[in-house]
Amino acid sequence: MSGKGISRRALLLGGGALAAAACAPSEPADPPATSVAPPVVPAPPTPAGPVTVDRVFSAARGAELDLVLITPEGVPAAELPVCLALHGRGSSAKTFVDLGLPSKLTEAVRAGMPPFTVAAVDGANYWIAVDESDDPQRMLNGELPEWLTRRGLGLRTGGVPSAVMGISMGAFGALRYARDHRALRAAAAVSPALFVGWGDARSRKVFRDRAQWESHEPLLHADETAPVPVGVWCGTQDPFAGAARRYIQAARPAVSRLSPGGHTEKYWKSVLPDVLRFIGERIG
Repeated sequence: MSGKGISRRALLLGGGALAAAACAPSEPADPPATSVAPPVVPAPPTPAGPVTVDRVFSAARGAELDLVLITPEGVPAAELPVCLALHGRGSSAKTFVDLGLPSKLTEAVRAGMPPFTVAAVDGANYWIAVDESDDPQRMLNGELPEWLTRRGLGLRTGGVPSAVMGISMGAFGALRYARDHRALRAAAAVSPALFVGWGDARSRKVFRDRAQWESHEPLLHADETAPVPVGVWCGTQDPFAGAARRYIQAARPAVSRLSPGGHTEKYWKSVLPDVLRFIGERIG
């Protein structure tokens, strides 16, 4: 074979190379462009207002108690008016923190409501004295003002709160407190645990006798909170709804709201913003 010819081996090698080239995968094309949505950033939660929990000794109640102070976020507590908050039966002063009051107070102030401080303290027995060793009213009237002024609160009023709010048993106590403090700017009663008769009241095993109940029952003294502006909120499925209606008819409060709901935390959380606005519009 001449030098110009192609050997059989070369042909085989060349054919194999062509076959390999034909079978080799082609270079992958650029992937199609896809649009990637930016990550969803959740809105930051409304910060809870500063909450202080102090232990105080009450001689009137003969016990150490929690004093819970709640102020709106970013607002100095000094010079703010104070709203007293009374909890329900079987609860404590910390109940108002559990109900989300700190964040709700901050939200309301950011929406334009005048700011105020909320002060809650441990109580019991419908906020009345069952005996000389445990007198919540004496604590509220005599000891609370000193606790507040010692912390630089309520200085313009000598430590006396400018408003009061209460839930359930605390609403009973708030209306009772308003009878003794006619200079209050507002009194809010949420799901008020009121009694239309001695039989209902006696079943609570709190009141010493009928005379004691009658001396404190807000339904029997509905006209004795004037001129304090009173607001009442109650769920229509609440077992105390009938008593609340009677109180509204007798007292003719500045605000009354009867809406679907029971004697539950869910209902209390739902009306709390409205309650805070009612107080904020009047307390300043």
